[in-house]
Amino acid sequence: MQELEHAMRRASGSGAIFSQAVADYAGISSSDLECLDFLILEGRATAGRLAEVTGLTTGAITGVIDRLEKAGFVRRERDEHDRRKVFITLVPQNIARVGVLYEHMQRAMLKNWDSYTDDELRLLLRFASQGYETMLAATEELKATITKAAAAKGRAAKKPPRARR
Repeated sequence: MQELEHAMRRASGSGAIFSQAVADYAGISSSDLECLDFLILEGRATAGRLAEVTGLTTGAITGVIDRLEKAGFVRRERDEHDRRKVFITLVPQNIARVGVLYEHMQRAMLKNWDSYTDDELRLLLRFASQGYETMLAATEELKATITKAAAAKGRAAKKPPRARR
């Protein structure tokens, strides 16, 4: 089990370093880039939905959206049927300029996945999906721990670290 844990930590660390390099190129923070990826996966979403899938607060997501909008990656669009509802949508041409940086990695991953059977791929999908759910729960627990520790010290909590996938 230790070997699996080490492999996961290496993969996570390598992913964080790769993400930081892309974020630096894009002129945004690594955590904002991760939130952008969640939006790419969702297609179009409300700020509330982004908060739900990232584990961040709606206030934190508002700041992320503001920065991504300023950088030209997203825009806010009002719902045609309910003008109170605002969707965050992608700006495709600007997403494409960052997306190209992932192409070689995607090709390599597809090549790796070709070596697995369908049953093995289903197992990997289950593993990755459960890992995502575990991280969301761990993020909530971390935020509660930080808040509790700050309250015990008699001061307001520092902002908890932003969630990573």
